[in-house]
Amino acid sequence: MKTDESENGRSGIQVIARAASILRTLKDNPSGMSLGQIATAVSLPRSTVQRIVNALQTERFIIANSNGSGLRLGPELGALAEATRYNIVEQCRILLTELTQTTGETSDLSVLRDGTMIFLDQVPGTQRLRTVSSVGEVFPVTSTANGRSSLSRLPREEAMKIAKREWERQNLPPQDAQFNQILDDAAQTGLAYDNHEHNDGICAIGFAFTDWSGEIHSVSVPVPSTRFDAKKDSIEAAILTTKHNIEKMMQRGQNGK
Repeated sequence: MKTDESENGRSGIQVIARAASILRTLKDNPSGMSLGQIATAVSLPRSTVQRIVNALQTERFIIANSNGSGLRLGPELGALAEATRYNIVEQCRILLTELTQTTGETSDLSVLRDGTMIFLDQVPGTQRLRTVSSVGEVFPVTSTANGRSSLSRLPREEAMKIAKREWERQNLPPQDAQFNQILDDAAQTGLAYDNHEHNDGICAIGFAFTDWSGEIHSVSVPVPSTRFDAKKDSIEAAILTTKHNIEKMMQRGQNGK
């Protein structure tokens, strides 16, 4: 009896791992995939993929494209992701508050989505002259500290594709060499900078992290240029402390502790 239970447990874990692999594959192919394409991508028999996909479709984790071009992620995953985002805001709020109290400057939380940075939360600074953004506001990725730090966590080819699409939208010439160096520096130090390249008169420092669902988020501290140089070292120290604390929080969540 114990042997059967143990075998059933291992089988259940294997199914979950395979389902996760299928979902990740569809995430990387948002236009849709056929059963055969999925089976090839995850190195599983088509019949096995069919059984798992059927179960995922029942739960609306996977749906068929309306034009019949294959299967894609379903709306139920979006609902779960939304719940996770709210949880991220809740979990990070105390750390943003501590960062603002330490620096006196505004602290922002944003998420990388569809090649843009979307603001999720903000703790305003205590200074009279301070930066303010609205939750839900969309910011570019190539000229902001939060965007640059987020792109530095992606495979470089993917990051540069996102950057090039943004430059095309903005009618800007490619800046491959310069931007590659920016991403190299961010990947090496863990911090990215905006030296009033997004908004004249505002500088920022940011770092990125990956949450429990695999989404890339960033915490950034925007500062008026008039006091940035004088406060840069202290802000760097404070934001590195916040980075360390968030990474510990993410690790505890992954370990279920």
